[in-house]
Parts: sequence; C-alpha cells; structure tokens
Amino acid sequence: MHKRTLGRTGLQVSEIGFGAWGIGGAQWIGAKDDESLRALDRFLELGGTFIDTALAYNEGHSETLVGQAASRHPGTIVATKVPPKNRVWPAREGSKVEDVFPGEYVIECTERSLRHLGLDSIDVQQFHVWNDDWVGQGDWQDAVAQLKRDGKIKFWGVSINDHQPENAIRLLETGLCDTVQVIYNVFDQGPRNRLLDACRELDVGVIVRVALDEGSLTGTITPETSFPEGDFRRSYFGGNRKAELQEHLRAIEADLGITTEQLPETALRFTLAHPAVSTVIVGMRSVRNVERNVKLADGQALPAEQVEKLYAHGWDKNWYLPAD
Repeated sequence: MHKRTLGRTGLQVSEIGFGAWGIGGAQWIGAKDDESLRALDRFLELGGTFIDTALAYNEGHSETLVGQAASRHPGTIVATKVPPKNRVWPAREGSKVEDVFPGEYVIECTERSLRHLGLDSIDVQQFHVWNDDWVGQGDWQDAVAQLKRDGKIKFWGVSINDHQPENAIRLLETGLCDTVQVIYNVFDQGPRNRLLDACRELDVGVIVRVALDEGSLTGTITPETSFPEGDFRRSYFGGNRKAELQEHLRAIEADLGITTEQLPETALRFTLAHPAVSTVIVGMRSVRNVERNVKLADGQALPAEQVEKLYAHGWDKNWYLPAD
C-alpha cells in the first residue's frame, strides 16, 4: 500500500486507513468481534499502517480490538480521541473548554485509552471535538505538553466539528496542532475553501473521515434500505433523504460516465487527489471490504479532469441534524 507523510509528524501512513468506529459494536449495529479482528489483521497484513479509533466508540471496546490487532503487527500507527467531558458532539458555540477538555480529564482519558490499547504510547491523540474559541483558554495545553513529556502520546491533533472546516484555522496558526481530522468528500467539499491549503502551508497532517458520506457514496443505499433500531444511520438517512440522494448519485454517474459500482472507488480517489490529504480512513467491518478498499492505496489519484467535474457536485447539507 502506498504511504504518505502525516504532516510534520513524519509518520508514514497508508493512503487508506482503517476507521474503527464501526467495529465498536454501538451506533453502527451488526459488528461481530471475531469478524472485526479478522478485518483488522487483514488490513495490516496487506500493508495498512494507520488505524483511527476513539475512547467514545462503545466506551473503549473499539480501542480494545485495535490494541489486540496492533499487538500482532508491530509498527502499527494508532490514533485515538479524547471524548468531550460534557458528551456534546459537535462542540457548541459558546461552550467553555473547562467544561469540555479540562487538563486532568484529558490525562485521565489518555491513560484509559492506553490501557484499552495495551500500548505504552499513543501515536496520535486527538480531541474529539474542537472550537477555535478555546485557543489560549483552559489548561488543556499543559496537559497535552505533559503527556508528550511523559511519552504517553507522540503527537496531538483535533477532530474538527462536523461541517465546520474553518473552525480550527486559529489553532493551526498557533503551531500547537500536529494533525486535523475532517469530513471531506464529493458532497462536502468545504475544506477546500481554506482548511486544506492552510494545512499544506503549515505542514499539518490531514486525516479525512466520512469520505463515503456514511455510506451515501457507496451507491448501495436505496429508498428501500432500512437500518435497525439504535443504528445512527436510521437518523442520518431519515425522512426523504434516501430518495433525495439518488438524484445526486445518478448525476455523478452521468457526468463522469461511470456505473454505480464505480462510485465508491471514484469517491475515495477524489479525496486522495488533494495534495494536503495524508490518509483517508474508511470503516471496514469485513475482510471483503478491506481487500476491496486497500487496492485503492496505489498512489494513483483520480484523473484531474474527473476531479474538476466532481467539484460541481458539492452538496450543502448536514444530515447529522434531524430530518424534517
């Protein structure tokens, strides 16, 4: 698998990373631990180097599975996240960092993650939400510095709020942030306006999440698709959204002359085409999905003319909000 450098960290991360939210066993319903472990092992056997998880993914269960796989594959690069103490995603405007990431809490969560992962050090620790108003406030910066001094984390970054790509620019300009994780896909192209260029200029690593728009861009979700009770996609694709999606997918297929089966590859290669992007994390709960997706980590981005066509398919929506 082709590798890219994760900004100033120097870490060599596979172009396709393993997004471990779905294997946690909550919110994404249907994961089975034995199958998830086989998928993780296969990803690492095929040359994957980067896995992204979080303490909030079923209260550390995802971290535990990731740790088991990483123990069998030395050199695995692991990123995780500190959940907001107030458990509010995304961070609300006007919230105080003392209520979300107090220093002692940041250290406590990091130590919990280390126990789940079975590691001595986390390669990339991230805050699971962010608000630029927090720059210069609170004692979180002291906590991050202490964790680095103690060798418990190597690098630090933030997972940017959903659909707020510029709500981290001030943080980037401080030089404190080694990486950012952000939603970027064919539909949500907001990071192109400013964030990605700033990351490239400041040598900040970019971890892209939701490259397939929670499954929209796989082409497998139809108006007849249903999700079980408790699965977050039941809300994400609520109301008339599944039907609304079809018009946009057909427009992409017609514009690029591709089939529905080619949508996921096209979507992933679109995100990899931006030079600021270091890795694209994809949820993969089966060996079959791993083997299909890692083939795209071949160093070949989407042709420039197709990228240009896809720029016209940006879609101003936020389906994390409840459907009307």
